Amino acid sequence: MTHRPTEEPVRQVRPHPVETTSRHGRPPEPADVDPAVLTALLRRHGWQRRGGAPGRYGRWTPPGPGGSGSGSGTSLLVPESRAFPDSDDLLGEALLALSRSGSPSARDVLVSLTVAGDEIHWWHDVPAGPAGAAPWVVEDRLRTAARRMLLAAALAARARAGYHGTRHRGSAAASLENVLVGSTTDNHLTAFVPVTGGRTLAVRLHQALYAAREAIDYRRATGGMDAFDTAVEAGVSHELTEALVALVRGTEGARIAVEWAPAAGVPEGCAPSAEPVEFSPGDLPVLREASVRYLSAEPSVPVRITGSVVRLRRSGPRGEGTVRLRVLAGADVPNVRVTLDEEAYRIAGHAHLVGLPVRVQGRLESRGGFRRLTGAHGVAPVQVDDAERDRLMKSLQENAGIAAFFEEACGGDACAADGEEGGDRGD
Repeated sequence: MTHRPTEEPVRQVRPHPVETTSRHGRPPEPADVDPAVLTALLRRHGWQRRGGAPGRYGRWTPPGPGGSGSGSGTSLLVPESRAFPDSDDLLGEALLALSRSGSPSARDVLVSLTVAGDEIHWWHDVPAGPAGAAPWVVEDRLRTAARRMLLAAALAARARAGYHGTRHRGSAAASLENVLVGSTTDNHLTAFVPVTGGRTLAVRLHQALYAAREAIDYRRATGGMDAFDTAVEAGVSHELTEALVALVRGTEGARIAVEWAPAAGVPEGCAPSAEPVEFSPGDLPVLREASVRYLSAEPSVPVRITGSVVRLRRSGPRGEGTVRLRVLAGADVPNVRVTLDEEAYRIAGHAHLVGLPVRVQGRLESRGGFRRLTGAHGVAPVQVDDAERDRLMKSLQENAGIAAFFEEACGGDACAADGEEGGDRGD
């Protein structure tokens, strides 16, 4: 086997959104690598087989000018199976050569082997700058749109809705912690989604992209938006259409493709190999129309929420007031704002003073992202044990110092003004 690895240091895959373990910085062990999986990944990432002993091993060269087979660049000998005694040696040498290669495709192959996940690819076509360089804003826009798309898919994996708002957003964002993303090269970005814990996200995105494409084509052919209503079941939403708008805007077109992990096989109901789904600037008016439609059509939701009072505000010592609750149970949102009558406001104030959460019923309004509860009634404190009460009080005091202000300003009366300038700003 001949290699000529370059002297350029290995580019580290940029983790997203948190740093990964050191294991991702070194090549996997030969014993952990299936030769058939390595071969499939090399082919997927543009490597070319240029000879080798049939039935034993193949000689692979990277994409681009360095892989022409003229003797320059990296060359790998990859066994076709473990049937021969030197298979592990060949695999070890191939993995070492990949780790020393400066080729982005070599890095992507190694990450796919280490993460054992599905790959999501984004491309967008933009005019090149001087000497083929792309402006900084182009890469930033691609990354931002890709992250918004992954978040939309994670939300759809938790619930089908035309508009998610703040619902499930915390758990959806947490599910992206193990997703790795590579550097942008030639207006192309790749995310590596682990099969364990992440395949549902990849499947949902795959199905939603095709459903969005079909709904756009239906709108153009018939003038109707009905297909976008049924596409919600496939994962299309306000969040996804906005992510597509962000991806396509300012470009000459964009493509997204989902490639399944060879070791895990193709998920049920998905095509084994599919062409990238393409979107063009001509799709933007329809996508924007669908985004507005989803935003306005999502209904309010009846809920019974238990939450701790973190902010109180009213204009005078009497009358109705506004309360912000940090939701503990009853809705998949972190905070809600509630307008209460005088009696209910007094109950919420006393519960806040003694460190008790309250329970309230109403309708979670879609306007504003499901942050407001309307028609509130049945406000009552919820009894908790002393340890939980101490934890809640400590959390509230660390959060904003509202409890101390409330007691100083009002004593035993529940006539609280807001503990901060700006009231409910930020809801």
